[in-house]
Amino acid sequence: MLSRVADSIYWLGRYLERAENYARFIDVNYNLMLDLPPDLKAQWEPLVYATGDQELYLQKHQAFDRRDVVHFLAFDTENPNSIVSSINFARENARVIRENLTKETWEKLNGLYHFVQKSADKKEWTKEDPRAFFDGVKNQILLLYGLADSTVARTEGWYFRQLGLFLERADKTSRIVDVKYHILLPSPNWVGTPLDFLHWTALLKSVTAFNTYRRLYGNIEPSKVVEFLLLNKYFPRSVFYCLREAENCLHKISGNADTGYRNTAEKAIGELRSNLEFTDVSEIIDTGLHEYIDVLQLKINQVSNKIHSNFFQIKDNFSQQNSMQE
Repeated sequence: MLSRVADSIYWLGRYLERAENYARFIDVNYNLMLDLPPDLKAQWEPLVYATGDQELYLQKHQAFDRRDVVHFLAFDTENPNSIVSSINFARENARVIRENLTKETWEKLNGLYHFVQKSADKKEWTKEDPRAFFDGVKNQILLLYGLADSTVARTEGWYFRQLGLFLERADKTSRIVDVKYHILLPSPNWVGTPLDFLHWTALLKSVTAFNTYRRLYGNIEPSKVVEFLLLNKYFPRSVFYCLREAENCLHKISGNADTGYRNTAEKAIGELRSNLEFTDVSEIIDTGLHEYIDVLQLKINQVSNKIHSNFFQIKDNFSQQNSMQE
């Protein structure tokens, strides 16, 4: 496969997953607002920090107002990681490699692009309740995933798309856990209160993990939530699960059926996956959750850089293509 084609397929996977995660985070925060005590101000700042784009946001806005945050994360074309930007980049990558996509995939992606553009024209962020837009984004991307799962041959192209998807998902899960732990509660005095419970519940719902967590763990406890979202081997949005799947994709691409590694990307992700596999949640908390996740995100970015150096001779097809900002 040509490196430029592989590059576009990889970024198609990353951008679609990024847009779906943004829609998920914002939608859950709207629902959380309905459960907050009336005297507690709704919190939109954590969403910006979860994306890592707080510096860009503060260059454009003074405060974390609901409309400003929703516009920035969903509709701001000057934010390269917004939903609109991510869908634009995904469509452009798909257009470049259209002959490598099924007809149904291109049509649905094109439909998603026009849906997002029309919503931007209607200034959806000014509505009191724009959750229908975010539901639409999530559902259409999940439909694209279903189409791919049912119609795409498991060749190199499939594994490059999955590789991008799982690396992006691992990054987003780690970020939302980090933000919850540090800035979601207004005061340490709230820890262990019903409000704290609401926030941990919202965190689980933001990654569609609430029901699965309750079946596996029962009561909501912070350490168990951290263990579930970082280390669980079976939940498809946990960081460990995503990294293991990404490692499998790299082995399929390189033809490595043996243990070990054949390139620096396989070596880096193998070391990271192994570290998570043999880590206990108590060790993470003793180290410091924020410090642990900081290192984890840096290593995920390093894996992405090594994938580029090993497989994509042209580093980026589009200048805006980038991993999440630190």
